[in-house]
Amino acid sequence: MDNIRPAESGDAFRIAEIVVFNYRLNFYPFFLNDSFYFDELNVKDTAAEYVEGSAELTNTYVYDDGIIKGFITTDGTEIKKLFIEPAFQSKGIGAELLRFAVAEKGCDILWALEYNKRGIKFYKKHGFEPTGEKVIEDECVPLIRLFRKNDLSEER
Repeated sequence: MDNIRPAESGDAFRIAEIVVFNYRLNFYPFFLNDSFYFDELNVKDTAAEYVEGSAELTNTYVYDDGIIKGFITTDGTEIKKLFIEPAFQSKGIGAELLRFAVAEKGCDILWALEYNKRGIKFYKKHGFEPTGEKVIEDECVPLIRLFRKNDLSEER
């Protein structure tokens, strides 16, 4: 976990790039909302959420090995966001950030987009299991709750 550090305000645009690219690549195909994904959702406005002293910045940790390749945002024991730059996915970065959140922040809860089968499979591999709880966010976004009760040594 040597490459994980607290996010700084200077990281805001890089974090925002990762968010925007992931939303467009992974979520746009399900919702096909051009107005949101290519107008409302943009790097400039997303970066503004990560200003010095903001809750977003305070609870965000970046994977930085000279290049910020991903990040995780926590809130208490809940993982709020975990995104990896698409070019660096499937290289163990997400697993390292997830292990950090579990080991260092005591995270054991997260909500995942029900359609995100790849993400849910990843979380299950790391000990998170669906609880059966489901919510609809923003009137059309189905999220499922996952909970982790196993210790890190029990990863499958």
